[in-house]
Amino acid sequence: MNQEDSITDQLKNGVRGLTLDMNDYKDDIWLCQGPCSKYTAFLPAIYVLREVRAFLKTHPTQIITIFIEDHVTSRNGVNKVFNGAGLRRFWFPASKMPKYGGDWPTVKEMIRRNHRLIVFTSNATKEAREGIAYVWNYVVENQYGHDGMKGGSCSNRVESLPMNTTTKSLVLMNYFRNVQNSKEVCRDNSSPLISMMNMCFMVAGNRWPNYVAVDFYKRSDGGGAPDALDMANKNLLET
Repeated sequence: MNQEDSITDQLKNGVRGLTLDMNDYKDDIWLCQGPCSKYTAFLPAIYVLREVRAFLKTHPTQIITIFIEDHVTSRNGVNKVFNGAGLRRFWFPASKMPKYGGDWPTVKEMIRRNHRLIVFTSNATKEAREGIAYVWNYVVENQYGHDGMKGGSCSNRVESLPMNTTTKSLVLMNYFRNVQNSKEVCRDNSSPLISMMNMCFMVAGNRWPNYVAVDFYKRSDGGGAPDALDMANKNLLET
């Protein structure tokens, strides 16, 4: 997602889910939008991951999820960069994640075990080969971009099973444009966001999203993404 502040500031402001595009570049793992080049390379992934580690270390009751758009082909490249950032001690093992729509451990239990970093990869081979949870084994997700912002529908993205697939225990809702638009986002992140969340709730078999992905989370004409998350979390606690 496109944001205007640092990872540290996002975490301090309540963001608990991050999407990172990871690629091999310059004999390291970098964050890039699309294939890495001198024009698209953002920075080595370890710098962002160190910010995550610092936050988890100083906030012992908080849990963070990282969704990796995984273009890393170097063997164990993702594991190496997470280990290098000092994040292994917070890692929620994929082997302990619930299968077939089972219940996740409580927040209290995750904190007790220090399983406070959930990491998903988009690479189907890496769960068995490298121990990184394959996102579509656990998550359903609606279409992103303009096609995912059409009123009256909440279709799944092509990689995801249908939104009402209850053998996947987590629901991710996207609501952002194909091309970032800092002017339109204030409207997008207001009542249309809430309307889409209500629609996706129904389409997902009366399940509220565990994650809401938006551009420029601080912008809105009202309560914005924080209000949407408060609404979803309140309903999740009541179900």
